[in-house]
This record gives sequence, C-alpha cells and structure tokens, in this order.
Amino acid sequence: MSNLNSPAVYIRPIGFVPGPQSEEGDAIRLAGGMVYAHRFAVILRNDGQVTQRWTCSPATFEDVLEQLPEDAASDAAEQWSNLTLAHPPLELGARTIRLDQPQIMGILNVTPDSFSDGGAFLDDPEVGQAHAATMLEDGAALIDIGGESTRPKAQAVLEQDEIARILPAVEYTAAMGAAISIDTRRAEVMQAALGAGAAMVNDVSGLRYDPRSPELVVNNGCPVVLMHAGDGTDLHKRAGDNVVLDVFDALRTIRDDALAAGIPAERIVLDPGIGFGKQVADNLALINALPLFHALGHPLLLGVSRKRMIGALSNEAPVEQRLGGSIALAIAGMQAGVQLLRVHDVAETVQARNVWRGLRDAALTDFADLPAE
Repeated sequence: MSNLNSPAVYIRPIGFVPGPQSEEGDAIRLAGGMVYAHRFAVILRNDGQVTQRWTCSPATFEDVLEQLPEDAASDAAEQWSNLTLAHPPLELGARTIRLDQPQIMGILNVTPDSFSDGGAFLDDPEVGQAHAATMLEDGAALIDIGGESTRPKAQAVLEQDEIARILPAVEYTAAMGAAISIDTRRAEVMQAALGAGAAMVNDVSGLRYDPRSPELVVNNGCPVVLMHAGDGTDLHKRAGDNVVLDVFDALRTIRDDALAAGIPAERIVLDPGIGFGKQVADNLALINALPLFHALGHPLLLGVSRKRMIGALSNEAPVEQRLGGSIALAIAGMQAGVQLLRVHDVAETVQARNVWRGLRDAALTDFADLPAE
C-alpha cells in the first residue's frame, strides 16, 4: 500500500534511446546494464492518489526536484541515484553471475502439480537430471529448483515432503557445478537446500510466510529474491487499485524489513510477482512499468514464462503453446533492464537474449561517424 502519512514520490523512466550519444549525453545507463533512458516521469502521490506529475530528462531533473516537498525531494534524490546504480555480481558459491546484462535462470520444478511440467521431473530423477544438464548447456546462468506449486488453488505440501522432493534435485544439479537457487517459502526447506549445494533463496512470499526465514538467510550469507505476492499466506490475494505504485510501495516495505533483519542490500533481488494476485491488466501494467522498479536500488527478476496471461492474450493457448508469448515478455524485460529472467525454455530465451545484446552493442556505435557540430 502507499504511504498515507506523507507525500510519496516515484521516478519512472518513460523514454529510451539506443545510447547516450543519441541525446548528446543527456541519458542515463539504467542500473548499470545495456538500456539507456532519456525521459522520466516524476510522480507525486498523496493519500494514495496521484496529485502531480512532471516529465524531465537528466539535464532538467534538478528543476523538478526543487518543486517537490522536502521529504519527497530527499526520496527522489535517492531513487535517482538508484536508477544509475551498477550492481555487483551475485556470488553463488563458486559461481559468479554478472548483472551488467540479462541472465537466464532455468526452472526445474520437482512437483506433481506444477502448471507447466507437473510430475515430469519428480517421478524420474534421471529425466530431471538430464533436463538440468540441458539447461546449463543451453546457457542458463543458474537453476531454480522448487518443490511446491504456487499456482492458484494448488494443494498444500508438508515441509518434509517438500524437502524430500527438492534434495535429490539440488544434489544432482550441484554435482554438475551449477549455481542453484531454491524456490521455497519455508525455512527448513531453505536450510536443507543450502546445505545440499544451493546458494540463493527465491521466496515467493518475500520472507513473510515463515518468521524463521530472515534470520536463516542472514546466517547463511546468501542472496535472496524477494517477490511481491498477495500476502505471506494467500499468495493470490488481489493487489491494490493502482497496481504499479502499490506493488512498488509493497516491495519497498518487504525490502526494508529484510534490511532491518540484517540482510545486506547487495544480496537482495526484487521480483514484482507477475501473476500473483494480479489480473491480466495488472500484469501488463507492471511489465510496462518495470523500469520504475530500478529506483528501489536492487537487481530485478522477472518470471513470466508460460504464464496464464499469455494464454489470455492468445485465444487461451495451452501451456505447451506459449513459447512465442514467453519470448515476447522476456524481451520486454530485457528492454526494461531486468537482470534475471526465470524461464522454462532456456535455449530459445538465451538465443533471444544474445541477439538483443548484439543489437544493443551495435547501437552504441551507430552515431560514431556523424560529424561534430
């Protein structure tokens, strides 16, 4: 929810350019990545309602800053600094994952009821092992292993059952030398996975489901993904009316709680939680507004692969026919400067990323032969 006690400010990048040279340097490199922003909307909200909006470029941002209330101006200055913050690599055990370009996280679900591949990798560990190996060969920077389906109306799973599902997968994936994140909201599952070779926690509840989780993450010194969802227990509770700004505020609160628990800022990754408590229109709004979330000052993860919104926009295409939509949304994430893309179809997404990266690299020299004025 938005801050109802004082004006809240938000800085949303709204205009993008191939490189700073196309605007004579009046552009910023977004979050140290391969995306450059030139135009920004500065939004002021009071009592949950947007009351003022300015547009500016880096050259005119200070002019807008002078028009903001004192508290909002201080926050805006911090957000502006965050927009240009280059994030250090994630250290996942012996593996280092650079965040100056989009990285691909391959999904390995070992559940009987996952919406996409339920049971395929749980019933036959050799199939799961082969799938993990293929994803790594195809260019996945890390593998995300989960033992609980978080789709709407999924059956609850006992903690020990979840551990029994994920441990073999963590062990055989770790034996390949892979960087591994564990997709769980339970502290005991986190600890078991980290002890078996995982090196990052990916918690769909944002560490709100299990009160033991924040201390466990601190004690293990591992990176953590904090995702926005309805609340700690009901992941699909409806989001607010102004979904973009409300999710921004909620993620900031979740992040602040993690910092207060002792988790270092450089080990926090944020995820807006596409599909969790959001309708199709909400998801589209969030994806279009992804650059805004860099203002929180942390790397971003986007998980949209094969999700229901793709079917809703594609004549209810079934899960196995959502590759095109998954790639389209992954590219939207790249264009927004997202650092981690959580996907089922690794080879295709890596290829899309590599072509996109080539275009971005080439764009930096497009104006090199223009005469100086």
